[in-house]
Amino acid sequence: MTNKDRLRVALIFIGVVAWAAFVFSSVYSLTAWIYKLIGVTLPPAVIQLINSMGGLLAMGLSITVASWLLRGRVHAGEMSVFGPIIEAMEKIAKGDFSVRVDPALDPQSPSQHWFGSLANSVNQMAVELDKMEIMRQEFISNVSHEIQSPLTSIQGFARALHNEHLDAEERQHYLSIIESETTRLSRLSDNLLKLASLEADQVKFEPRPYRLDKQVRSLILATEPQWMAKDLAMDVALDEVTITADEDLLSQVWLNLLHNSIKFTPEGGSVCVELHQQDGMIELMVKDTGIGISEDDQARIFERFYKADKSRTHRENAGSGLGLSIAQKIIEIHQGSLAVESQLGEGAAFTVVLPPT
Repeated sequence: MTNKDRLRVALIFIGVVAWAAFVFSSVYSLTAWIYKLIGVTLPPAVIQLINSMGGLLAMGLSITVASWLLRGRVHAGEMSVFGPIIEAMEKIAKGDFSVRVDPALDPQSPSQHWFGSLANSVNQMAVELDKMEIMRQEFISNVSHEIQSPLTSIQGFARALHNEHLDAEERQHYLSIIESETTRLSRLSDNLLKLASLEADQVKFEPRPYRLDKQVRSLILATEPQWMAKDLAMDVALDEVTITADEDLLSQVWLNLLHNSIKFTPEGGSVCVELHQQDGMIELMVKDTGIGISEDDQARIFERFYKADKSRTHRENAGSGLGLSIAQKIIEIHQGSLAVESQLGEGAAFTVVLPPT
């Protein structure tokens, strides 16, 4: 095989890999555009499944076409070199992401360098697709769990309402639970849509200058019924800070941090909120004397659906496990960082660092 032939074949393979990756990612944008065009709103779990299957189908079609072109262009004697890669890509197209190509050829072969690079690229693609598949399966499993819990409660208490011997107080209690669980489902749906929009960069980002200290103070006052009901001491130290950011998006971050601190701090505890600007950066910290977060949980606390308190079955602490994921994504959009410091049983401190503009 001449150098020109080897270069041509290498470019074909690299083009196929790049095109497959492009098609897989483009499906997400294409389906979002179609949903918007026809005015259809589907549940996030359904959208995730459609996008994943569509991406795999498009990628499989691209790989099939690439394989056909290669078989038509490469001489039969050379297929022994490309056979492992073609076979691996065909398996990937069928959903087998565990396949790997051995990048080693005959060390004396002039094809060794570019074949090894191409094989490594295919292996890396398989690894990334495998990770995406695991994330998709975990996402569907978590969504199913979060939906099933309130639905089970609604079904059970709705069935109990058929009992003609219930007194008015019991009936009202059951109706309150059903209403609470439907609100929980609605909140889960809203958070899923919000997170999907943030990850797809489809959320409106409208930065403007405003007083951050005034915003935080107003949100603390808005949550007064919650922290007063638990007799929490609210220690507030807010410097006068002006920031250029999306006020609505950042309000979601501050509310999430405040609600978490209030929720997981026992009665009689305290919550401290500090806002300072130093070294050209804005730093806001929400610190509490609550139950704290273990070191293992801290490594995963910003993952979607992850709940450090493990209180999935307690309605009073019910949450979707999406709040911190949403908060972190919003902070990333603002080119900032969100970190946690905590020890189990000794409270937690969440620190947000943002540039002023």
